[in-house]
Amino acid sequence: MASMTPMEDVMRDKLTHAFTPSTLLIRNDSHKHAHHAAMEGSTSKETHFHVTIVSDAFESKMQPARHRMVYALLKEEMAKEGGIHALQLKTKTTAEEQREKERNA
Repeated sequence: MASMTPMEDVMRDKLTHAFTPSTLLIRNDSHKHAHHAAMEGSTSKETHFHVTIVSDAFESKMQPARHRMVYALLKEEMAKEGGIHALQLKTKTTAEEQREKERNA
């Protein structure tokens, strides 16, 4: 049986193998953008994603470098017709996530 979320499945697999995240959340926001002109004629239901990834692979790297790491990993999915059109990222280290939890406690 074919997956109902093939793009999300590929993203999850690649991100998990590359970054060994302690947290990986992928939210498909495509339905919020289906009416945009750029999406006219697109049959893909997987074009816009919000990804939260917590990984020690981001240690000592600034946000732009972290984002470039993710974009490089998903470049094929972003380049293909009907692929990822928009990718919103939240990238943190385990220590940053812990500090955030402590602040919010």
